[in-house]
Amino acid sequence: MTLADLIQPAEWAPHSACWLAWPAHAHLWQENLAPAQAEFTALCLAIAEDGGEALDLLVADAAAEAQACAALAPILAQVRCHRIPVGDIWLRDTAPIFLQEGSALRAACFGFNGWGGKYVLPEDDAVAGRVAERSGVPRWDADWILEGGSVEPDGEGTLLTTRQCLLNPNRNPGLSEAEVEARLRADLGARKVLWLDEGLLNDHTDGHIDTLARFVAPGVVVCMAAQDPADPNAPVLDRIAADLAGFTDARGRRLQVLRIPSPGLLHDEDGRLLPASHVNFYIGNRSVVVPTYGTPAGAGAVAALAPLFPGRRVLGRSALAILSGGGAFHCITQQQPEVL
Repeated sequence: MTLADLIQPAEWAPHSACWLAWPAHAHLWQENLAPAQAEFTALCLAIAEDGGEALDLLVADAAAEAQACAALAPILAQVRCHRIPVGDIWLRDTAPIFLQEGSALRAACFGFNGWGGKYVLPEDDAVAGRVAERSGVPRWDADWILEGGSVEPDGEGTLLTTRQCLLNPNRNPGLSEAEVEARLRADLGARKVLWLDEGLLNDHTDGHIDTLARFVAPGVVVCMAAQDPADPNAPVLDRIAADLAGFTDARGRRLQVLRIPSPGLLHDEDGRLLPASHVNFYIGNRSVVVPTYGTPAGAGAVAALAPLFPGRRVLGRSALAILSGGGAFHCITQQQPEVL
């Protein structure tokens, strides 16, 4: 690949499909499996309805396929099922990152080590290659660890990421910031890398950018503002906004920073703060699906995002059960760009 031709398209660019995996592992989800399946179904309907995009759905076996097809009956004509085993549903991190090189696509397959060895599940490290094969997009292998949720592109060569994740010794020990940045340039076509420091408390991913800040247009980025001064994430969210406001992108523009409400304080059954995020939305061809968590801030986040996506429906959908697994809608989707 040559840097001059390579680019990671922005998520708002047209997609030919969205890759997902049906949640089916009862031993992982336990009592949240059925609620997570219901939330997953609502996400799929929001993406595919009214002329949205096709869904490429990974299913573990015949039983999972039958269950998924029954749930997705209203949009079944837009669903293609693939019998590909997965450890779990987090395809943003385990599937390939689809890149555009000139007029062609490449499926970039990075190493995956279970988010720094914390959640190593059978089959997850093989998902990228298997999805690349089924997609028909030529596969390209990178020899280092990178998860798709750790990088946020603007489609014009600017890449947002965090030091907490990409410089974490549990990913690529021994690589310096300059060396990681050089690899992002070579392997994702980044022209300029913008580094934030850290993410939300108790984030399984060690500060993935897709829970912190998202591009919504070239030069325009959205992040969150805590609604409660007692929120332990408030200082981090304020620092993120301040750092973003000081950045310029690959074309020299100072970033316009827009803040939306954070979900507020959500805790698991053990009283631990959950890393809930309203910026973990998925930008589809016809809709933007925003995770909500049953707090009053959800409606405010959806309303704040709606004017930023003219021509798309901005929809809030519950992701509380999916959050019990560690993420939300962006974490479980991986778009395949359409080459025009």
